[in-house]
Amino acid sequence: MENERLICDERLLQRIRKNMQSFDRRAHEGRTLRRAAVAITIVNAAQSSGVYGIPPDRYGSREAAIILTRRSLRLKNHAGQWALPGGRLDAGESPEDTALRELAEEVGLELDHKRPIGRLDDFTTRSGFTITPVIVWGGPGSKLKPNPAEVASIHRIPVAEFMRKDAPLLEEMPGSNHPVLHMPVGNNFIAAPTAALLYQFREVAILGKDTRVAHYEQPFFAWR
Repeated sequence: MENERLICDERLLQRIRKNMQSFDRRAHEGRTLRRAAVAITIVNAAQSSGVYGIPPDRYGSREAAIILTRRSLRLKNHAGQWALPGGRLDAGESPEDTALRELAEEVGLELDHKRPIGRLDDFTTRSGFTITPVIVWGGPGSKLKPNPAEVASIHRIPVAEFMRKDAPLLEEMPGSNHPVLHMPVGNNFIAAPTAALLYQFREVAILGKDTRVAHYEQPFFAWR
C-alpha cells in the first residue's frame, strides 16, 4: 500500500465510507470532565510540499491529504505543536458540530453536516481531554486560511506519507507498559496523541483494519 496513489476523488470517499461503516468504534466509558473533538479532514495535496523536508515533486496536487496545523505560539496550551483542527465541545454540541465549527474557526473551511464520514475511537490524553476524532470529507479544491489567533500555519500532509512502511515509530516510555507512538513525516515525525489518531485513520479508514490506539503513550511535552 506504500506506493499506492490515493487521489482525492469520489472513489476514495466511497472507500473510506465503506470502511467506516464496518468499523466497531469504541467510546470512552469512564467519567470525563473535558470532552473535545478533532477533524481528520481529507482535501487535495495542493501546497503540501516543503514541510519536514518532503520533496516538492514527491506528490501530485490531486493526491489526498490531511489538514494539519502548527498551533500559534500565543496559545496557553500546547503552543507551537502539530495539531488537527479541533477543540472543546460547547454545550449541546455533538463531536461533528465541534469538528465543523473548529474547521471554520481555525482554517476557514466551512462545510455542512453532510461532510462528516464517521468517528474513530475516543482517545483520552494525559492533559485531561477525551478526544473524539471525526473524519470529514473536505474534497478537492478546498481553500484554507489560517486564523492567526489560533494557527501559526496550515499544512496539507499527503495521506501517502502516513502509509510508509516505517510507520508507526514506537519509543519506550520510562515507567509505562506502553510505548509512545510517532508517525514519520518527511525527515521528521509527529507525536501522539495526534500521531495515534492519524495512525488509526490509516489503519481503519484507508486499510479497513480493526486497529486500536487508545493504549499508546504520549511524550512528556504533551502531558500539560
